[in-house]
Parts: sequence; structure tokens; C-alpha cells
Amino acid sequence: MMETFNIKVFIYTPKTLMDKKDNPALIYAHGGGAVASTAEESENGLRCEAYSCNYVVFNVDYRLAPETKCPNNIKDFYEAIKYVSSHSEELGIDSSKILIGGDSGGGYICCGAMVLLAEKDEGHLVKLATVGVPMISDYSFGNPAAMTTEERESYKPMRKIWKLIAADFDKQKDGPYLFPGNASDEILSKFPPTIIIESEFDMFITEACRLATRLRRAGRLLELVIFPGNTHSSLFLPWCESGTMLKDAKEKISKEYVYGTIDMK
Repeated sequence: MMETFNIKVFIYTPKTLMDKKDNPALIYAHGGGAVASTAEESENGLRCEAYSCNYVVFNVDYRLAPETKCPNNIKDFYEAIKYVSSHSEELGIDSSKILIGGDSGGGYICCGAMVLLAEKDEGHLVKLATVGVPMISDYSFGNPAAMTTEERESYKPMRKIWKLIAADFDKQKDGPYLFPGNASDEILSKFPPTIIIESEFDMFITEACRLATRLRRAGRLLELVIFPGNTHSSLFLPWCESGTMLKDAKEKISKEYVYGTIDMK
């Protein structure tokens, strides 16, 4: 029997776009290690982003581990992408300007959904993917001696989190649903055009840069942006200079890649 489920998706539409029928859209996965937080906790920041970047935001409240295991967590986000794409006209969305994104654990959810899109040759449904400080690989299971200070400080809890996410860790550890960073070159070549945003002192900096290198080789990396002097969470503090830097970067991304004339095919 096929599993059925319902998830909440919160929609934030700037007033300037209310009466338009061809709006760009961002489909977003919140952070929290895929085990914590809710979509509602990201509401204030996403409302500001919708206004400053001039697009509609769909904030997906995907199901969390340990109650929901991989790959059902990434399937929630994948289905949200498919729904917005297939119902774009009634939602007032331009189907050629659908963006996806996520931060931290939401970066994992977003990249996992990109694996599903690539496997089904549906990467073309997404104009642009932007993932920030994403947890995406089994790097935390490596030798701590080779890790940065931030990576050594976080590898033990990260190992626990990944095992909470996995339905069967030993069976899934080599696959791309649990660790999108393990996706094959062929799968990566079918990803949507991707921007990776990182912090210099993030505990996921190594795995994010490795993925960026592989995406560049596959022709799917648009930009790797690393904010100097920042940690994992400092980018998301709107009252700090780092938060202003991230806001400015997202506005430039929207201007150049969403509303601009850059051909990313």
C-alpha cells in the first residue's frame, strides 16, 4: 500500500506580487539538522527575504527524524517541488522561475531532493538551487585528526544525528539519499544549477567545498560563496553585519539569476 501523508507549506507573497500571475518562487527547507525546528520558526526571515528578493516563498514543514526516516524526509520536499511546478498557474508562479533552497539540515533536505529530481530527469523543473552551510556527507565519520577545530567539536553529535535520520545506517551510508555528497558524477550532472553559501569557520565547510568542486566539474556549480570570519549560525543573525551580508548576497542572486538574463542551462 502506498504511504500517504500531509505536510504544511507556508506561503509568503509580497504585496507587490499579489495581483501578478508569473511570479518567481523559492521553495525552502528550514534548518535544524533534519531532527529539530519547524518551518514556522523561519517565518520572519523568509518574509523579509520574499520582500527583498521579490519572489514568493513556499516554506516546507517537512517531517523530522527520528519519527520520519530517510528517504521520506527528502521525499516531502521533493513532492512540494513537484506540486508547485505542476500547479504553477493556479499558484501564480512562473514555472520557469522556480528556485529551491535550504540551510544546514535544510541544505541536506534540499540536496537530497535534488538527487531524486536528477534520478527522474526532472532537474529542469528548478531554475536555481541555493544551499547554505549544508550538512551533506559522511565526513563526520572520518578521522578527527584531519578535521578543523569546528569539525572536531561537532563530529560526535553529527554522527548521532545522521544515525537518527537513517532508516538503516549500514545499508544507506554509501547512498546519496542519506548523504547527497555521495551522489555519482552522473547524478550531479543532472542537478539544477547550484549556488553553495558557506562560512569560513563552519563545521560543514570541508564537505560543502568538496561538493562544490564536484559540481564545478559536472558543470552545475554557479558559485561557491564563503563569508570570511563567520561560523555556522552567525550568517543567520539579522542584527549582525554577517546577516546583512547574507541578505545582500541573496538580493544579488535574485537580481542576476532570477530577474536577470543570465542563461544557466
